[in-house]
Amino acid sequence: MATQPIGLYEDDPKPLPVAREEGDRIEFKRTYCKVCSTNCGLVVEVANDTKILSVKGDRDHPVTKGYSCPKGRATGQIYHLDQAITHPLMRKDGELMEVSWDEALDDIAARLRKVIDTHGPHSVGMYFGSGLGLDSAGYAMEEALWQALDCGPKFTPLTNDTTAKVMISGAMAKFYGINPKTDYDDCMMVMYVGTNPMVSHAHNTGMYQPGMFLKAINKRGGEIWVIDPVRTEMVNYARGHLAPYPGRDYAVLAWIVREIIDGGPFNPRQPINNLDVLRDLLKDYDRAKAAEIAGVPEEQMQELLDAIRRRGIVAIETGTGTGMSPGSNLINWFAWLIMILTGSMNVKGGLWIHPGVNFPLDRFVDHLPLLDSPFTRSSHVRPDVKGICGDWPCAVLPQEIEQGYMHAFFNFGGHLFRSFPDANGLKAALPKLDLLVATEITHNEMSAYCTHILPTKATVERNEFHRWDFLNWNISLQYAPALVKPMGERRSAWWVISQLMRRAGLSVADHVPEEHSDENDDLMQSLLVTNARCTWEELKEKRVVEYPRELPAPWVDRFFERAGGWELVPEALKEQWHRFLAEDEAHLGKPKPLVYTSRRQRRKFNGQLSFLGEICDCLINPETAAEHGVEDGQTIRVFNKAGEITVTARIDPTMRRGVCSIPHGHREANINALTSTFDMDPLGGMAHYSAVPISIEPA
Repeated sequence: MATQPIGLYEDDPKPLPVAREEGDRIEFKRTYCKVCSTNCGLVVEVANDTKILSVKGDRDHPVTKGYSCPKGRATGQIYHLDQAITHPLMRKDGELMEVSWDEALDDIAARLRKVIDTHGPHSVGMYFGSGLGLDSAGYAMEEALWQALDCGPKFTPLTNDTTAKVMISGAMAKFYGINPKTDYDDCMMVMYVGTNPMVSHAHNTGMYQPGMFLKAINKRGGEIWVIDPVRTEMVNYARGHLAPYPGRDYAVLAWIVREIIDGGPFNPRQPINNLDVLRDLLKDYDRAKAAEIAGVPEEQMQELLDAIRRRGIVAIETGTGTGMSPGSNLINWFAWLIMILTGSMNVKGGLWIHPGVNFPLDRFVDHLPLLDSPFTRSSHVRPDVKGICGDWPCAVLPQEIEQGYMHAFFNFGGHLFRSFPDANGLKAALPKLDLLVATEITHNEMSAYCTHILPTKATVERNEFHRWDFLNWNISLQYAPALVKPMGERRSAWWVISQLMRRAGLSVADHVPEEHSDENDDLMQSLLVTNARCTWEELKEKRVVEYPRELPAPWVDRFFERAGGWELVPEALKEQWHRFLAEDEAHLGKPKPLVYTSRRQRRKFNGQLSFLGEICDCLINPETAAEHGVEDGQTIRVFNKAGEITVTARIDPTMRRGVCSIPHGHREANINALTSTFDMDPLGGMAHYSAVPISIEPA
């Protein structure tokens, strides 16, 4: 890069005032929310195909029936932000300048070609960010670029969110696509471990109106249990609440697994392997030891086990609270073991496996790949850390650059500083790249580091369907046409990426058009649903297609016949269990360090929506606060070996002692400054964003 980063765009973008004017042509258009994967139906007031005046829930939407959250209702504000990028930008003499598409694309292609010819295709990294993650055709072209670069360094939100669920499905079921969902129609017991659906709508579950689901469980006489060091809104619906020490939740679940094996309810419905090995692993794991490791009363653990025995079938949902902690793999492993051994998988009132709409697993069950290992190759700098799904750990990016392995990087719709660990190390490394290209519609902290910024169409500027349908709580697929015309010179992401590939001499599939147009946008999306349960024409006409759920599903039993049953004790998890057990036993009777755990906020989505006013507050138990001389409302310094931030203390008597709860996604108090590129899970590369040791003091 020619220059050091310049200090532009220091503030988060703010919404611009948008109002109805005399003579405006007003239309009310139906769409679905594209902030998160819940995809609630919305009705949007649009003026002249250019302005979004208001947004509310769509009462006629066949699935979400009028529900929306503050994030979805901010769709117009997200679109009408200041510092908008409407033309390609290229850095000249240290400054980003507006240029034509041809100049920007030709310059990027020439630099990319030089990097490839000099250092090889694996010197080019890519981040599959959430920004283009919801752009179905754009995402497909990202994948094509990655393949054209010989499947080199690929980074995704997976290793910033939670790799455990995907890894567990690959390790225990031999297929990443085994994705259990709670049967909310008939479930009588649900455990929420480190997740708060009232704010997040459940991690990868898509609960569009969480309170409705929770009330229905209680109304039919079921029960809800919460395992979380924070007393979240979920506890208001719960029969019981355990507040374990962050990252050691698995101790409770491991003991329950042992008790189920010895005293039931033991009723696996699919074949299982290595039960004797599992029994031997847990033979000495008694209740007293588990309670001390987890930091919860033995009586509460017994009450939870009694509830499982009372109900027989239990659904367990985990989230980022546990998924970002060092114990993530063990937590999810033991949670799945409980559900497998009690016979709660693929059964009414338990869990169903999402068969998919865009790619129906049940139709291809005899051809689904069976993995020999859930792990893929990892990075140059940390070969000891295993990859998942071809992903490299996001935590290694700074070292890959610093050690000269990476010379170019494409950031496709990601907010690196607020999602990657060690923000300080990343800021030091990025200027050493020869090429740093971002697709973005609004300036942010990344702008000062980019050689080029390419404005691809915003979510409301393009026709779209939700390709990540397996994240939904039901079996459905949605489509929505564009709400407004693209600002300025914004272009479709599939066209932008394919043009970069062509101009750099990389292979592009014959079906990819040379020209950008609405018709070609439609073509590129239609090609992605050729295997779907519905046709492209049917999806466009109906907007929402929904299919009934079969439970138990014969295809699931057929799959496990092919796979040979559940693998109860994957070797890598067995080794990790032994390591954690030795560490836990060595610390018995010793005080636990002060740690922070991350938290989502109702009016914020990761690094977005700062303008909705959420502050970065740190929840602290009164006794913990007193021990550190901290008072309510005081600005405090939070620090550790990686860095420091300042936040506002909020004394909360419901918080567990020895734990601070800090939300993520803030610029001024970026918890990524407290994370390290060296602290990550060796089984997938998940960075540790929770249960991280800290110190606190008044600022």
